[in-house]
Amino acid sequence: MWNFLTSGSGFVWTSLQDFAQSTGLAALGSAMGWGSIVMIGVAFLLLYLAIKHKFEPLLLLTIAFGMLLTNLPDANLYHTELFEGGHVHWDIFVANAGLLDYLYLGVKLGIYPCLIFVGVGAMTDFGPLIANPKSFLLGAAAQIGIFVTFLGAYALGFTPAQAGSIGIIGGADGPTAIYLTSMLSPELLGPIAVAAYSYMALVPVIQPPIMRALTTKKERAIRMRTLRPVSKVERILFPIVITVIIALLLPDATPLVGSLMLGNLMKECGVVDRLSKTVQNEMMNIVVIFLGLTVGATATAETFLNFRTLGILVLGVVAFGLGTASGVLLAKLMNLFSKEENKINPLIGSAGVSAVPMAARVSQIEGQKENPSNFLLMHAMGPNVAGVVGSAVAAGILLSFLG
Repeated sequence: MWNFLTSGSGFVWTSLQDFAQSTGLAALGSAMGWGSIVMIGVAFLLLYLAIKHKFEPLLLLTIAFGMLLTNLPDANLYHTELFEGGHVHWDIFVANAGLLDYLYLGVKLGIYPCLIFVGVGAMTDFGPLIANPKSFLLGAAAQIGIFVTFLGAYALGFTPAQAGSIGIIGGADGPTAIYLTSMLSPELLGPIAVAAYSYMALVPVIQPPIMRALTTKKERAIRMRTLRPVSKVERILFPIVITVIIALLLPDATPLVGSLMLGNLMKECGVVDRLSKTVQNEMMNIVVIFLGLTVGATATAETFLNFRTLGILVLGVVAFGLGTASGVLLAKLMNLFSKEENKINPLIGSAGVSAVPMAARVSQIEGQKENPSNFLLMHAMGPNVAGVVGSAVAAGILLSFLG
């Protein structure tokens, strides 16, 4: 009997030890566990910013929770080795994949960003851009920050593909940044996504000092002429024509631009209201959840906790600042060749970054500080939506050269 009790107690003790070693708490005590603890802390910080301060909460909350899930030890939801080298290793995928591995395929294959662009297109009014085609130039100028930062990142030792992914942060377009990074340098997806959405949320903080520094009080008070009405035929033809032109000139930009214009055509044609509402609401919401979770899952300790991530954050805000400044400066340049009644308020140039409609609202707020009767919102929406197209085109250019 004694032997039975002792052997039984030994079995129970061994089982308890095995159970204790199999828990995530034991893994936290290892050398790798400290990295996980730090990343869990970062996830908590991002959750706080998303919930308390509403920093791009629709995506930052899901990104933060994905980051939390992937850094919980032994949860086995995401495995970096399945996507090592920028490729999906199908030979070992089914045997080892967790839930987030399957969902991440939508990012890796470029599906989620394009679906989001369909929804964005259905919510976008290109009327101000059609009414004032000069806005295209302001939207294009704001993309200069992307290419200048690309050169800067490359000079600092990043590979050309990584430099391109860092530069695209300057477009202030989260889905475009995710799309390009997943194609060129997926190992940087976590830091770049966090940087892109953080800076989009900080548009009202980052842009105004740059706008005020580059303009005079008189320029900020400029009142612009009322935009002409845009016909329904123009609104319907615009997405079709833009899709054809971009596809012929830059095929690599077609997935994003084509998706954007498809959503806009659904909105403007007036015959598929049910589809338009679906892509704006149900589809958009579902894809945002999947995209956020899986992008957050890539932010593991190995990829996030290094000096390279700090460099990405610094270069990202530089890209964003340069894009803002470029739009303002081009508007000032255009005024040198414009008649007095056709002058452009340079503040709307800052809206060329594609943070829609936040950047346009910042232009409106800054303009009204100098002239309370000045209404720049609709004028700023022209370069703002042009920036959406511009960032997608910039991504296509980088992909064609670096992909």
